[in-house]
Amino acid sequence: MPTRNLRILLVKPNPSLGAILGLQGFQLLEPLELGYLAAVVPPRHEVRVLDLRLGFAPRRQFLRAIRSWKPDLVGFTGYTHEASTTRELAKIARQELAGATIVVGGHHATVAPDDYDLETFDAVVRGEGTGPFRAIVEAVEQGEPIAPAPMVRVRGTTPSDAGSEEWPQYPDPSTLPMPRRDLWDSRNYRSVWLCEEMPRWGALYPRVSLVRSSYGCKMQCTFCIVPHLSRGNHMPRNVELVAEEIANAPADHIYFVDDENFIDPEHGWQLAEALERRGVRKRYFAWTRATTVNNHPDLFRRWRTIGLDACFIGFEFTSDKELKVVHKGGTTASNERAVDTLRSIGIAVHAAFLILPEWSEDDFTRLRDYVRGLPPIQCSFTICTPSPGTPDWDAMRDRVWVDDPYDLYDCMHPLTPTTVPLRRFAELYSQQANEGLSKVPLRVKRHPTRPWDIVKVNYAGMRYAKAYRELYRDYPRELWG
Repeated sequence: MPTRNLRILLVKPNPSLGAILGLQGFQLLEPLELGYLAAVVPPRHEVRVLDLRLGFAPRRQFLRAIRSWKPDLVGFTGYTHEASTTRELAKIARQELAGATIVVGGHHATVAPDDYDLETFDAVVRGEGTGPFRAIVEAVEQGEPIAPAPMVRVRGTTPSDAGSEEWPQYPDPSTLPMPRRDLWDSRNYRSVWLCEEMPRWGALYPRVSLVRSSYGCKMQCTFCIVPHLSRGNHMPRNVELVAEEIANAPADHIYFVDDENFIDPEHGWQLAEALERRGVRKRYFAWTRATTVNNHPDLFRRWRTIGLDACFIGFEFTSDKELKVVHKGGTTASNERAVDTLRSIGIAVHAAFLILPEWSEDDFTRLRDYVRGLPPIQCSFTICTPSPGTPDWDAMRDRVWVDDPYDLYDCMHPLTPTTVPLRRFAELYSQQANEGLSKVPLRVKRHPTRPWDIVKVNYAGMRYAKAYRELYRDYPRELWG
């Protein structure tokens, strides 16, 4: 029988790198992962979500929250570049909350659990955390020790206990609950919305809700961790549950966080039909692959009729030779054909490109010339940064040129030596990122936009370019060049 009701604080850490802060000027999305965790907590316990990306003085916010509320259980999530911040916050919690249980999960805990193998944490959860977190809550409420499990490393146990160092497996998608969106103010979460056309003077920064309709991916890109976690499988959720979640989401703009939304075309068709049966009229942004678009254009025409405004496509590189090296499974011609197909039916495209640390100035020129030749699309540029646990990461580790690569692991900092001096690399990177902003369809078409949104997006653009231009300052001075 339960021995006590718990106060549970779930924490989203704040980023510290300028590149991430620059991107937040364009997009700040819900802490959806914490909403899933909160949804599996029995209602007798009180749960709060603390998103430290909001407001100022995040350490002060955190201290004020734990001192005033005194939670019994504190759970952290976080990406790799937030690992140091997460450790610092957990240390504060340990000092302030005698007897509290402190656990951590999220992407970094999954791929690099050793980073959290500290006295600060009682348990490290790897992979999808809803099932393990429910078990942790049950143990804490009954005053029992947390048991090691295949997805849980417990302080004081060896990594091999309960098979906790095997790659965690995705659970049955039907076990994913409806997230607790009532634990945050949805008005705080907005994104610059990509589309080919919008109503005159429409909001450039609409309120956005996140939805996950599936997880996993069938592809085998050598820099991506998803195929390892999903065992090369794509696992869709029940379409009726997804449609219900979309219908009940507070925002009219839905950003899908699937690894690839339409790689299972039958699921895509069924979800479109389920949404139309319910009379749901919302706008959508989804991630997909060029090959999926080219093989199933009718599916995208169908989704366009129910509100699909834009798709994210990983172009990655501008030559077939580079794409073949990373096992992308596509060509530059297929990428370009997918852009033409989507734009012909009114769907805008976000094309994502990868930059290699070993690039020369000529390579940057090649990318710039290629992007200039594309039609109006949104472009983003990241450093090719393999995920820990992938073949590309293992091949790269001996060449890492900073003491703790995780502190710079935001896919916008080169982790291995650059061919051109780092300061010049940052300048070329910033120029490319800034030029990419000029390709956005609404900007090219000079679409009438609210004046305050224009001021906001222009300011965000300046911060964004500045963060890239000055990213060399995040390294030891001797590496600046």
